[in-house]
Amino acid sequence: MSDIQAAKAPAETTPLRRQPVQQRSAKRVEQMLDASAELIDEFGYDALTTTLIAKRAGVAVGSLYQFFPDKRAVVQALTQRNLERFVASVGERLGQLDDGHWWEVVDSILDLYLRMHREVPGFSKVHFGDVVDLQLLDDQRDNNAVIVDSLTDILAARVDRPIEDLRFAITIANEVADALLKLAFRRDPRGDEHLVTEAKYVVKGYLASKFGE
Repeated sequence: MSDIQAAKAPAETTPLRRQPVQQRSAKRVEQMLDASAELIDEFGYDALTTTLIAKRAGVAVGSLYQFFPDKRAVVQALTQRNLERFVASVGERLGQLDDGHWWEVVDSILDLYLRMHREVPGFSKVHFGDVVDLQLLDDQRDNNAVIVDSLTDILAARVDRPIEDLRFAITIANEVADALLKLAFRRDPRGDEHLVTEAKYVVKGYLASKFGE
C-alpha cells in the first residue's frame, strides 16, 4: 500500500447534502468549488454568497442548494479538497526522498504549502479553514489537528518512533511553522523569503532534536 493510500481521510465531516452520483453532477460540484475559489480570491470570504457562486459556476442557485446548504458548506468542501490534494502531494514527494533526511522532508512539505498559497485560487484567503471556522474540516478536531493527523499517517512508516511521540512532535512543528508562515505572508503577499527560510530552520532544528539529523 502506498503512503497516500495509507493516509486516512483528512476529514470525516462532509459538507454535502448528498453525494453526486453521476459524472455530470460531480462536474457541477467541481465547478461550484472552482467558482467559490475564484470569488474568494477576488472579494474575500465575507463577500461570498451562494448567488455569486452559482452565477460564476454557470448553474442555477437551486442546483447549488441540492448539494450545499450554504456558502460555508461550499468553502468547507473546497478546503477539504485543498487538504486532500496537499496530503497527496506530500505523500508523492516524500516517496522520492531519502527517509533519513529531515532537511529535505521539511523543505518539501513547506514548499508545497507555499506553492499552494501562491498558486491555488482562494487558498491565500482561507488557508485550511481557520478564517471561516477553527473546526471547518472536522467537527471533532481543529483544523491543525486534522493536518497533523494526516501528516502523521504519512510519516509513521518512515520514522521509527511511537506514533504518539511522532504526532506530538509534528503538532509542535506544525504550530511553529503555521505562526511563522502567517507572519511571512503578512510581511509579503508571496511570503517573505527571509522569514520562510527561518521557519524552515526552526522546524528542522526542532525535529532534528527529536529524531536526529
